[in-house]
Amino acid sequence: MAEVLFYERPVPLNRTVHKDLRIKGLQNLKFAHSVHSVPLTCAEFPVTARDIPILFAGPDEVAAGPMALLGLRQNENLFLDGEGQWATGVYIPAFVRRYPFVLAEKPPGAEGDDFTVFLDEAYEGFNNTEGERLFAEDGTETDILKNAVSFLGEFQQHVARTKQFMEDLRKHDLLEPRNIRLERSGNVINLNGLYVISEEKLRKLDAETTHRFLTDGTLGWIYAHLLSLMNIDRVGQRLAQREEAEGVNATKN
Repeated sequence: MAEVLFYERPVPLNRTVHKDLRIKGLQNLKFAHSVHSVPLTCAEFPVTARDIPILFAGPDEVAAGPMALLGLRQNENLFLDGEGQWATGVYIPAFVRRYPFVLAEKPPGAEGDDFTVFLDEAYEGFNNTEGERLFAEDGTETDILKNAVSFLGEFQQHVARTKQFMEDLRKHDLLEPRNIRLERSGNVINLNGLYVISEEKLRKLDAETTHRFLTDGTLGWIYAHLLSLMNIDRVGQRLAQREEAEGVNATKN
């Protein structure tokens, strides 16, 4: 499930089981070290587009969704350094910032709300002695947990709007396949299974659809995506710097 990407031991939050659980703030983002892309909501497109390429990925066009391209090699995030610090001044996707909590769908037939809050028990900041409590002595949620749950709810609303955005793109046949080919140090990198929005098809939209896209924000998200594609070369530059550093370290060793 994409929802629990990089969550090692996700379990439902339980006010009895986790009554004494405390959390220390995230000191680093090492948990995201091996992800070369993460899902993105359309509300994040404008700020993401400044530095990170926004593409659509999936096994086919029907299942494709927006993602932030963070690396060009498998299991490598080029926006994280060896200490787990995110690149200075670069937007951190909400998918990453919500960790170690996540809102996930309950299994079909399960009682209660459609979604429930999970936490990653493997997160090193969880313990019973240090940090801020998730639950007060009387079992009520503390402010830190309330804020986390509120963030999850807001994120889920953006996910729902993004699904509508993708339905609009497919309805008007605006997606087209795009393979990315980069040559690095004599090696060829091919990124397949990607889609972008066709500018040619976009220009052929009827006036009514164009006006709706303009008024509901869709057009702005589309152009943010298109502008972000120029960042593919910048990600390539990050890879070149990483390879150079790897070469220097190999020489030292």
